[in-house]
Amino acid sequence: MQLTHKTHIFKASLLLSGVFSAFLWGATVKAAIPSSQPVQENIPQVTNGNQFAGVVPLNSPMQELEPQIKALMHRYSFLDTGMFFLDLETGNYLDIGGDRVFPAASTIKLPILVAFFQDLDAGKVSLDEKLTMRSDLVTGGSGEMQYQRVGKKYTALETVTKMIVISDNTATNMIIDRLGGIAKLNQRFRSWGLQDTVIRHLLADLRGTNTSSSEDMARVLALLVNDKLVSSSSKEQVLDILRHTKTRTLLPAGLGKGAVIAHKTGDIGFLIGNAGFVTMPNGKHYLAAIYVKRPYKDSRGRDFIRQVSHLVYDYLSHPHPVASVNSSHSFTR
Repeated sequence: MQLTHKTHIFKASLLLSGVFSAFLWGATVKAAIPSSQPVQENIPQVTNGNQFAGVVPLNSPMQELEPQIKALMHRYSFLDTGMFFLDLETGNYLDIGGDRVFPAASTIKLPILVAFFQDLDAGKVSLDEKLTMRSDLVTGGSGEMQYQRVGKKYTALETVTKMIVISDNTATNMIIDRLGGIAKLNQRFRSWGLQDTVIRHLLADLRGTNTSSSEDMARVLALLVNDKLVSSSSKEQVLDILRHTKTRTLLPAGLGKGAVIAHKTGDIGFLIGNAGFVTMPNGKHYLAAIYVKRPYKDSRGRDFIRQVSHLVYDYLSHPHPVASVNSSHSFTR
């Protein structure tokens, strides 16, 4: 039976929900491997500190929204935050500490996911190849693979899916290892123009040594959705996996009915973060990325992100005047 791309995405969704067997997936997945060539050579470079040059034309700051966000920040002054939101239709953006470097926590898994599918496009990995769970890759924190026997084998697709959907740390370490290790991934991230995204230790990294910024996370997503990093079919697979992320207490909790978000969360107790690509019921799209340092496991950090998400969503739900695009806009780092 010949599989269409839609059939593949449907079966991927079944796998993500746990009702499609690994055996049956392995029998059909080869037909879905992207045939297009890697697109890495087309990656626009950061220009004058502008993370989005050549990717998304930046327009104007969301001047009506910013005072609302800053008033909320004042009420939550015990939190330390950085955020970046970008309307992909108008190029308008909200940048409050977007270039500030924070512990990445599990949001680091988002660029790792993209790197995996980049290697899939290049023919360096396959979705149905078997990865062995070695003892040196097993770690604590989030995930269920740590409780399985050492030596158990998983398909690459199952592993990379667990890395995102249930934020499995052991799965993440297995994918890092399969992609060549920490140093090679960091080199890849630099080639994408990411200035703050660095892996320093394997997961779980509860001390927060792995870093990123909300601008970097937004750049990864902008490159992804504009087909600058992976093929169109791989992009759809990446977004489909991200849409199934189980944790929905941060950015998703502030969205309106009918909105869809492809996203990845992070939580190491003293820091939480979330980055995602939002599709609104009216067809608009925007990028969202936020990090918050908080008192250890203080639920008010989660509430803050939810309220920021709601304010941005509500703002973008209504039309606003669009000024001419300022292509010379530059960031100060």
